[in-house]
Amino acid sequence: MRKLLSTNRQSTPQPSPVRGGSREIFCTFVLLAGTFLSGCSTKHYEVSTNREAASLIAEKTPLVANMDADFNLEQLDPTDLVDLPKHEVLDNFLGATGQSELGASIVSLEKAVELATQYNRNYLSQKEDLYLQALDLSLARFQYTPIFGGGADISYNDRQRIAENTASGVDEITREKTVNSNAGVGFNWLLRTGGRIATDFSTDFIRFVSNDSGWATSSALGATFTQPLLRGAGYRIAIENLTQAERDLLYALRNFTRFRKEFTVDIVANYYQVLQNKDRVSNAYKGYESFKVSVEREQARAAEGETPLSELNRLKESLLSTEQGWISAIRNYQLSRDRFKIDLGLSMDTSIILDESELDNLKIHHPSITASQAIKTALETRLDLDTVRDRLQDVERRIRIAADGLQADLDLTISGNVSSRPGSGFQLPDLDQRSWTASLGLDLPINRKRERNNYRSALIAFDRAQRQYEQFVDQMKLDIQDGWRNLEQRQREFEISEVRVELSQNRREEELLKRELGLGLALDLVDAQNDLINSQNQRTSALISHTVARLGFWRDMGILFIKENGQWEELGFETLE
Repeated sequence: MRKLLSTNRQSTPQPSPVRGGSREIFCTFVLLAGTFLSGCSTKHYEVSTNREAASLIAEKTPLVANMDADFNLEQLDPTDLVDLPKHEVLDNFLGATGQSELGASIVSLEKAVELATQYNRNYLSQKEDLYLQALDLSLARFQYTPIFGGGADISYNDRQRIAENTASGVDEITREKTVNSNAGVGFNWLLRTGGRIATDFSTDFIRFVSNDSGWATSSALGATFTQPLLRGAGYRIAIENLTQAERDLLYALRNFTRFRKEFTVDIVANYYQVLQNKDRVSNAYKGYESFKVSVEREQARAAEGETPLSELNRLKESLLSTEQGWISAIRNYQLSRDRFKIDLGLSMDTSIILDESELDNLKIHHPSITASQAIKTALETRLDLDTVRDRLQDVERRIRIAADGLQADLDLTISGNVSSRPGSGFQLPDLDQRSWTASLGLDLPINRKRERNNYRSALIAFDRAQRQYEQFVDQMKLDIQDGWRNLEQRQREFEISEVRVELSQNRREEELLKRELGLGLALDLVDAQNDLINSQNQRTSALISHTVARLGFWRDMGILFIKENGQWEELGFETLE
């Protein structure tokens, strides 16, 4: 049996894996690694990101008319509305539900728009989409800057093996302990000519702990430059991704600005809709109370035999129908009010009512402008039309990009390296130990089916984009013409509704007088009362419809300007001329 002899068999303790200078290097490595890993908190990254995104948005804001100059992603806690006036008068026409509105905050139209721009969930999502688009641009710009990187590692190796000693015939156990470390830094730089520069500085350390030898080191500095000469070469080709990212942020700003206009019009429309529903409750209640009086009078007449019982019963049926309509109107009002809370981004538990004086102060302001003038203005001011026109240019650029893909690949590569001399201790690269290489790589365009298909697809995409642009312009003209006709119609409907209210009031008074004189039929009075309620509702509806249609018309023309707090400003046509 062979004898085993261990070369590490000693009476003194074995050396520790990391001792002396190696311990210092190990501790330094751990300290540096910990610093880099924990030095930048998540809050630091968040603040840095917000600052860069805000800077990019502010940079392009002057390019978009009416863009919010004070854009930020700050999300406030929903207000408790403590500064708003409170509702302290019981509305009898709301019945038992009117008690729930006592003490509610009264929200004006101006305040409603302001609250919506602060808390509406969809509005906040639109702001976040714009923010994320700015982050895409920040990354695209970053790709064309020197991107630095670095790292290091350290390891301890303990290797034991059996080796045969041919002289003594005894197997010896050898044990080798080493500490290895390497580190490197460098950067990668994508140039706007399509070229790329890559550099790297690396250094390696090794120490044999078993025999307590010194450090063996080596270091090297290398750099490589690659430049396409045919496919992928050229400024416009190389920065296409950056160009598109720059334009995409501009489109996002236009979309957000357009959204703010549409959002404000929607909030105004919903606000007036709630008031209209409440006004219908009031009208239904007045009609119901009037019916009750009529029924009580007819009951007295029926007791004296002046009114047939069948006619009285029909009146009672109409009274029940009127009461049912009143109850239904209350429910519709409450539903629209609660839905409007969601539009404002408020909790359903928030107690609010809308300011009824906003409806009382509403007037008809009909614009003096022709449809052709409106279309001409929209062609110059519509932001979404600018975006459609610019996207057509984007598709046209992609034809040039696709055509570039059909060329051959011809790349120039130049690389160099400087390394250190062998030795102990830290060694820097020595210029006497250098090398460099220059080469040209050619890939003939033999197989370009994918690129050929991409080029043909780009041509088709351009034809489609042209048709979409033409369709968009035609649709925009159609919408404006229809909006102008709608305004004319709403104005006439309001004029008709005012005449109908006056006629209905006269007819109701006439029927009341007839019944007092014992003439006419009670059902005629019912019809007159119903017509009055309907005509009053129609007048309110026509007034609100014209107001909302006017705001939508200015929006479609591109001249509805939105302020920082969401309030709107209507520019008269004379201002634009």
